[in-house]
Amino acid sequence: MISIGALVLGLLIVGAVTAMLLRRQLREKYAVVWLVIGLAVLLLGIFPAALQWLTLALGFQLPANLIFTLAITLLLAASLHLSWELTRTEERLRRLAEEAAIARLAQSRLEADVAELKALARDRQITDDE
Repeated sequence: MISIGALVLGLLIVGAVTAMLLRRQLREKYAVVWLVIGLAVLLLGIFPAALQWLTLALGFQLPANLIFTLAITLLLAASLHLSWELTRTEERLRRLAEEAAIARLAQSRLEADVAELKALARDRQITDDE
């Protein structure tokens, strides 16, 4: 018997991910994971006996235990991945801030050198005019 709730949830996930991809609100590398999850939910909605079979094959007592275990594992993996991405982003941001500070220092030194050269040129012109 087909599970209507799982079908609706799977379609919602796939539809939301597709819409976010089209509006460029979600990157492809993250969309793949969510599309796989949505398709897995759809398949379990179409073939609910597969959940029973997986529950027995993996040694769980109830299908709900399997689903909760998979959900917790997914959330932990997503959290770890996002922490890794955040660390990489913070490192890039720090490096960019350092490069911007170095560029500002170089610019201020160049501006000081230009001002000094202008002053020298002005002094020379005054001396040449006399």
